[in-house]
Parts: sequence; structure tokens; C-alpha cells
Amino acid sequence: MPAGLGTSYSSLSEDVYKSTTTSAAPDKFNVLDSMKKAFQQNFKGGSSILNSIGGGPGARARHSNSLDTVSLHADEPTPIIIGRDSRRMPSSAEETALLGTMPSDSMDDIELKNIQLQFPTARTLSRDDTNTTEEQVMTEKGSILVAIQGDRRKPAIMSFHDIGLNYIANFQAFFNYIDMRALLENFCVYHVNAPGQEEGAPALPEDYIYPTMDELADMLNIVMAHYNLKSVIGFGVGAGANILARFALNYPNKVECMCLINCASTQAGWIEWGYQKMNLRNLRAKGMTEGVRDYLMWHHFGKGTDERNHDLVEVYKQYFERHVQPVNLALFIDSYIRRSDLSISRETDPGKKNDNTLRMSVMNITGAFSPHIDDTVTLNGRLDPTNSTWMKIQDCGMVLEEQPGKVCEAFRLFLQGQGYAVALGRKLSSASVEGLYTIGKGKMAKTCRQATTSVSLDGIDSAVANIHITENPISEAAVC
Repeated sequence: MPAGLGTSYSSLSEDVYKSTTTSAAPDKFNVLDSMKKAFQQNFKGGSSILNSIGGGPGARARHSNSLDTVSLHADEPTPIIIGRDSRRMPSSAEETALLGTMPSDSMDDIELKNIQLQFPTARTLSRDDTNTTEEQVMTEKGSILVAIQGDRRKPAIMSFHDIGLNYIANFQAFFNYIDMRALLENFCVYHVNAPGQEEGAPALPEDYIYPTMDELADMLNIVMAHYNLKSVIGFGVGAGANILARFALNYPNKVECMCLINCASTQAGWIEWGYQKMNLRNLRAKGMTEGVRDYLMWHHFGKGTDERNHDLVEVYKQYFERHVQPVNLALFIDSYIRRSDLSISRETDPGKKNDNTLRMSVMNITGAFSPHIDDTVTLNGRLDPTNSTWMKIQDCGMVLEEQPGKVCEAFRLFLQGQGYAVALGRKLSSASVEGLYTIGKGKMAKTCRQATTSVSLDGIDSAVANIHITENPISEAAVC
């Protein structure tokens, strides 16, 4: 073993292999010592050895070709026999396996000449997804970028991103997650980007009046009309979740259900307003400064991000510095901190119908390390408890990046609760249904992976009845 931490390595053959490696000299070979003991116990003289081998005095001549040395002198107590082929290389796999179990007559040091490292695929934020099509949609406030992912004949999911991000930075990794890809075989996602927030966007004109949060919500109605969408499933994060909530309040019949992550339902507080005002000044005067970047990292990941996922942090830091247009981001942040209260409340009387809150089913998600936990709790207290679910996922702040598997599983179960029976590739429940079943008021339709055909009521009932969720597969998650 090495003498110490500050010394050089010593030869392995001198220390490590001293007890098991012997010299090629006959008097030190362990196997020959064993043979010597066996000969001493069974034979008295050298002639008896030859007689036992060859059967007579002529054995020396007959066996001279197969033996290198046969010592029969009287002063030597026992003969030492060394085979001529003892140093021959093994000729088959069986001989190699047998010889590998026997001690060799010598062992050399092994010299390390080359090391080849293999790294996992690096997380990138780039527009290299061939399954996504980008289109510009004209609105009263200018054109906005809409990225379409999936078959447009399938039910629509509409997403909206948070501040400092766009559809690539906020949703690309999540919707390309292996389990989410299987889910998207039955849906089409429309990623809506706020004006000027897409990657490579030029700076907006100085006289451009950025739309308010309510106006951004109305732009979603224009997008739906452009693509002839009757209803959508909302999926928003942060500022995008607030915009989708406003759209659902204004157009409740056009939203089937929503998944809201880190959604705020109140006005901006004084602390948020003060920090964001400083960020606005820096973005307009100096661009993306270190202070603005650190605030965005805290906004998305919370505290202690470097200790949890250093590589992911570096990816987003570089993204904020290189791919964000600071002037456009300042306009979006200014619109977000000027947001009004959603003015929703929970009806305490269960006998009365509450029209002052979100009528559709809502899944309200946050991370255990997210700085927006209190906002999601406030929103949960203002929603109808019969059609809303609050979930806090452990060990993450940015849930879509740090815990995509748990969010995907929660979203799948949420869609099943809305009448979508989606079969995934891996086994998640005791039974599954092949295809997607959409249950409506007047009809029931089966949307398969190849075509869309009508089926009978009995077929739908029997298929849906085969779905049995035996346990909640979302481990380490708090659900209310």
C-alpha cells in the first residue's frame, strides 16, 4: 500500500501481491510443494514413479519427450516434474477459465495508459425540436408567436410561460419528457408566447404600449379563433397561469380544465413591487445585470438552487444572459406587477351556486422550495373545493424542470378525472385503455392513434370501466 498521501505510489508486486505471487524458481512454487508432499506420502523412491508412469525401466526413454526434467538422484528426496507445456498460452476459452483459477508463476504491474470519459446529454435551451411548428398570429396589439406541437386534430392544450422565459425555456423539456411524449400522442399543444418574449426577438419600439394582463388574456381568444378551437385545456406557469385564470373567468365555456403552477391571484405586494421596479430600471439602462439574473433565478427556483442542481442553474443563468431581450422583458414585468386582483372567492354555503370563482376543475401546483407557496395557498382558499386540488411537490422549486415525472403523472391522473382515459407505454395502473376516450354531454367519441371513429355507448362504458387506479403513484407529494 502507499506509504502516505504525500508520497509516490509503490510497486504493486512488492506489497499487494507478495503473499500470492511467487517466483518461477521450483523451490518456491506452491503447486510443486503440494506435489512434493503427495509424492512423499505415496512413493518411496524415484523408480516407483517411473514404474507408475511407464510401467518399467524404459519409462525414462519413453517419457523424455513429455518431461523436461526428471530428477532421480538419491540425494534428492522426491522428483520434481515440470511439464514442457506449462508456459504455453491457453488455446481455448475452457483452458483460459481453468488456468485463471490457478496461481501464475509471475504477475506484472498494470499500467494505466488511457481514460475515456462519458458524459450525459447536456441540458440545452435551443429551437431544435422538429416536432414543433412556429407561427405568427396577428392581434390588435401586434403579432405573437404560437408554437404548435402535436396533431391538430386532437384535443388542444394551451400553455403560457412565466416572466423571463418563453415556450422553449419553460415547456420544451417537460413536454419532451418520455412520459409526457406518450401523453401527447392524444393531444395537441399550442404554446403561446407573450409579445417580444420569443428567442431572438427584436426590441419593441419605444412607443409600443405593452398589453395589460387582461389584454393578454383576451389575445388567447384571438388565438383560439385563428385555429378554430372550441375549447382548450389550460397549462400555465407564474404570470402565464395568472393570464390563463383571467381568460377562464372571462370565457368559462372555452376552458375545460386548467393546470396552474405558482399562480398568484392577488395584486403584487410591496416587496415584489419594489424589487421588480429595481429590475425594470436595470433592464432598461444596463441590460441583464447580475442582480436581475439572481432575482429571476430566485423567482423560478427559490433558495439553495446551487446545492440542488448546479448544472441546471448554470444552463438558466447562461440563458438569461444570452437569449433574453432586456427591453422586452422589462415591459412584460411591468405589466405583471401592475396586475389586478382576480376578485374570486369561495362560497361558504354549499347550497348556493358560486359564480364568483373558477367553474372548471383546477390543479394548483407548487414546489416545496418555491417562493410562491403562499400565493398558491391563497388561490386554493378562493377556489371551489369540489373541483380544485392543491399539490406541493417535494425537493424542487421549478417543478417542470426538477420533478417532471411527478408533474406528468399528476397531470395524467387529472385528465383522467376529466374524462380522458389515456394509455401510456409504462404500467401506471392495474389496467389501461388503448386510445383516448373523450366523454361529452351529447356524444362520446373514441380518438385512436390512427383515426377518429364513433363507437357505441356500451363500448365506451366497458372500456372506461377497465381503468382502475390501485394506488397514488405520486410519491412525496402533498395533495389537498
